[in-house]
Amino acid sequence: MSAAAAAAPANGEAPAKPKSKKLLFIIIGVVVLALVGAGAAFFLLKKSHSEDEEDGTEVTAEDEGHAAPLRDPKTPPTFLPLDSMVVNLADPGGNRFAQLGITLQLADAKTGEDMKTYMPSIRNGILILVSQRTAEQMLRADGKQALTQDIMAEISDVMGYDYEHPDAEPEPSPKGKKKKKKAAPNPIEGVLFSSFIVQ
Repeated sequence: MSAAAAAAPANGEAPAKPKSKKLLFIIIGVVVLALVGAGAAFFLLKKSHSEDEEDGTEVTAEDEGHAAPLRDPKTPPTFLPLDSMVVNLADPGGNRFAQLGITLQLADAKTGEDMKTYMPSIRNGILILVSQRTAEQMLRADGKQALTQDIMAEISDVMGYDYEHPDAEPEPSPKGKKKKKKAAPNPIEGVLFSSFIVQ
């Protein structure tokens, strides 16, 4: 018996077969579950995408996290300096004023040439925007940022470009969902202050 008992542990193939079959079934089960999960995820994503298209919702490049560029990033922008402006501010007493030097950053030279035609209207709009602010508003960093956005909106309005103010709430569609419209890129890339004096 001792020879038979010694022969049984030496022959390890008999107990190993059930373990290998069990391991094989576990691996097959995991692979099948992974395939079923991937198929379900694909089906749900495709269904969600088709529902968005049925709602009429358009996703623009801005909604995906980046704005659609109007110019080639390798070409430098065009800068259009405006004449210096001196504006009375809305402080009580009327003895505070601001002197501003503004340069517009544009996508191309053609936009700059087009703007020169509308320059009296653009300057008038900027002067009115600045004259409605107090010295305190002008000196705060958030006040300067708000002025920049308002100037971009004013120039876009004069020139007929689409501009969505960052603080503006989107209008809901009749179904209650926010409908996104695809707009042409605005060639006004920025408003830069070359001088900013408040006295």
